[in-house]
Amino acid sequence: MAIKTPGFLLLHTATSVLLLTTIAFPVQAITFVSERVNLGSNDQIDWSSLGEVTPFNFLPNSFKTTSDKNLGLNVDIPSSEPGISQPFVFQTLPSPGIETNFSSGDFVLLTGVKLSPGSYGGNPGPISIAFDTPVLGAGTQIAVGQTLEPYTAFISAFDDANNLLGTFSVPETSSLALDNSAKFIGVSSDSPNIKRLVFSSSVPNRPLGINTLSIAAKVPEPSCAIALFIFGGLCLSRRKKEFES
Repeated sequence: MAIKTPGFLLLHTATSVLLLTTIAFPVQAITFVSERVNLGSNDQIDWSSLGEVTPFNFLPNSFKTTSDKNLGLNVDIPSSEPGISQPFVFQTLPSPGIETNFSSGDFVLLTGVKLSPGSYGGNPGPISIAFDTPVLGAGTQIAVGQTLEPYTAFISAFDDANNLLGTFSVPETSSLALDNSAKFIGVSSDSPNIKRLVFSSSVPNRPLGINTLSIAAKVPEPSCAIALFIFGGLCLSRRKKEFES
């Protein structure tokens, strides 16, 4: 028989009474990662994997894709005002290509720009990326297009219950130098509790771009069945030898 009381559950058995108390565990803290090499990534998504870039690959505002190791991701970029393009992927290259302060050759996911020739402006985002399975960490380099003024870039992380795990910011400046100076902005956790990341900036009317997303995913442990087969097999083999001797 089970009797429910506020915050408790009493379980009666033939010989004992077990008292289970509901405990609210604190949300796991995360840390900011400012260098890609320090993330400890074992997976990634290069945006060129979404299709041919000649010179652009236009995308819907919401789409699903997979990482190099088949981790599912859902990307969402809010629709912007009329006259601004859909999000697209382009490759940053020297003149007559598209110059940025990412590395030359990087593929960049951009939120969208004004379509009128000679006009400035774009979709400010944010870019939201949700993982099918929560991860240990993730991050990317980030830049705002069409501005050379200093601004602030942000990253926010959420768990699978949509609890905010933390928000971090870095001062940033865009340029056309192709010098890999775009800041890396990422987060890391001791447990795989990062379900969704949101990238944004302090600039209200300029496009936001990110390059390759590095991911630190939890490595699956061997299943119980495999462990039982391995160790059980060793045990049976040893007992067989003892019997024969």
